[in-house]
Amino acid sequence: MRMPLRNSTTLLAFTTLFFSLSFSVIHAQDSLSYFDISKERLADTLSKSMQYTYLSKDSSVMQFYSLLKFKPAGNLISRKVGDKNVPKQAIIRFNVCNTADTEKGVFFFPGFYFTSIRLYRAEGSTLKLLPRKLPYGPDSTGYHYFSLPAHDSTTIVARLEMEKTYNNIIRPRLINELYLPAYIVQVHSTSNQIDMMTYLVCGLFLMMILFSFASYISGGSTEFLYYSLYGFMLGAMLFSKSFYNNHTIAINYFIESYLDFVLQSIGIIFYLLFMQKFLDARRKHPFLFQVFNAGIIVLISSIILFTITHFFGNNFALKNNIETFTKFFLTLILVPAVIVYSIRNWSDKILRYIAWGNFCMLVFSILSQLLILLGKSGQSARSLLNNSLFFYEIGLLLEFIFFLIALSYKNRRQLIEQTKERERLRTENQLKEYEKELAVYKAQQEERDRISADMHDELGSGMTAIRLMSEIAKNKMKENTPREIEKISESADDVLNKMNAIIWTMNSANDTVDNLVSYIRSYAIEYFENTPITCKINTPQDIRSVELLGDKRRNIFLCIKETFNNALKYSRASEIKIDLSVSTSLKVIIADNGIGIDLNNIRPFGTGIQNIHRRMQIIGGTVDIKKENGTVTILELPLN
Repeated sequence: MRMPLRNSTTLLAFTTLFFSLSFSVIHAQDSLSYFDISKERLADTLSKSMQYTYLSKDSSVMQFYSLLKFKPAGNLISRKVGDKNVPKQAIIRFNVCNTADTEKGVFFFPGFYFTSIRLYRAEGSTLKLLPRKLPYGPDSTGYHYFSLPAHDSTTIVARLEMEKTYNNIIRPRLINELYLPAYIVQVHSTSNQIDMMTYLVCGLFLMMILFSFASYISGGSTEFLYYSLYGFMLGAMLFSKSFYNNHTIAINYFIESYLDFVLQSIGIIFYLLFMQKFLDARRKHPFLFQVFNAGIIVLISSIILFTITHFFGNNFALKNNIETFTKFFLTLILVPAVIVYSIRNWSDKILRYIAWGNFCMLVFSILSQLLILLGKSGQSARSLLNNSLFFYEIGLLLEFIFFLIALSYKNRRQLIEQTKERERLRTENQLKEYEKELAVYKAQQEERDRISADMHDELGSGMTAIRLMSEIAKNKMKENTPREIEKISESADDVLNKMNAIIWTMNSANDTVDNLVSYIRSYAIEYFENTPITCKINTPQDIRSVELLGDKRRNIFLCIKETFNNALKYSRASEIKIDLSVSTSLKVIIADNGIGIDLNNIRPFGTGIQNIHRRMQIIGGTVDIKKENGTVTILELPLN
């Protein structure tokens, strides 16, 4: 049956009045304003519609709800959760209503780094757990959906468990269910600027990792392996933080709460090991070597204690203090110690560059740490100047630039030192070769002297005895002396002369130009004595003392001797003229007035002239034989 219009209007007015009175009573009791989810367009914060408190982690919110004392949110959303409250459950409540004629739903988003989110509907002093509706994928698990029927109102209680990180901020929002995908994309894009900066730094680290690892593979230098591991650890830390930035997934929470500090600490350990090798600190800078060792010990101890408190303890304040102490130790003790020591050794350019790099790192690390301590920085900080990671990366970038300058200078200095070392080794090797050659030469000279002495003492005395015996025999026989006795005497004289010439050439005491000239003069006069040829010889008045080794001296003398022999046998000359000159070369000109040599009609089996050419070629000299009113032989030997 259809209700009359007047009755329908009366019923509607009564319902509206009843709803308004109920709404006013609830509002007066909770002293909180109601958030109308039917008017939610995109996303709004609950800063004015929220109360909060904390509950120990092992307590049940449903059991102790009636005993909890809530406080107004105030400026809670603008500051981080204190260390003592991180291990607890954050309990917040807020009033919502739906003035629409249909059921409306919204997504509740408390902020980042909440590992567990549970929503309850307050019904007096009791709580009713609202079912969890998983939205659009793994990255939206940090959002909790709830709905209200038409013209309904209630108090929502949220229980939040927090990750063990200092970046926890309770900043709840209600998001229109249709807008959630766009909101997630917007949240991811809020850190585009710092992400681009981070990827740039990671790119530089990747370049240095490849360069350092290639240097290690090619040269086996351990310090480059340490630097490549340092770059890998810090690059992995920075890249993972940016890649998973503002994602409500477990890996992002694990990186933020544990892995980033461990990667950073391990990276710095490799950096300190690198610095020890790069600066040769053990040998050149013992103080820095001890400082680096102290830093390595502190970092290893911090990693162990940090790991224990993270996985096996619930004392977040202790864990956070370990991280803070480690950063302060590096920032205010280790780095300043390196800077002060470098200033005291300012003449060392490598230390100077390292000092500038560490100074930049110190300044920007302090700025980064101050932003963290003051609670002004977080992953969602939109301004680069409010982001602690930005200042840390600027410090890394400047330190990296000064390191490249130091590396370039060191490589240049090493190249110079290696060149000098190669030259020194080559000089030493040459000196050893010279000493070896000198030793061989001395041994040869000693052997020559020994042989010449033995020939003189043994063969010379024997040949002299033969000659004397032949002379005695000739005197006794007088007119009846056999021809053979005469030949024995002549042969003995000839052999004795040849042996004396050999002994002279072998004796190292005669290895000078002036000695050779004197011997040639004496030999020529004696050779042509009692022959049909008159010998004239011209020698310089003053002859500079120039060494002429035995091989050269012997060969040129044999060439002159062969020329004398040819002149005596074949020239039919009555006179021979010998001119010797000494300047940059030894020049011997031998000219006779005989019939002259016919170079086109030399005996087929004659080897004398061939031997002259061969001997002069061996010792680096020249020979010229020509016919000019007789035969002219020119022998020339350059003198070094």
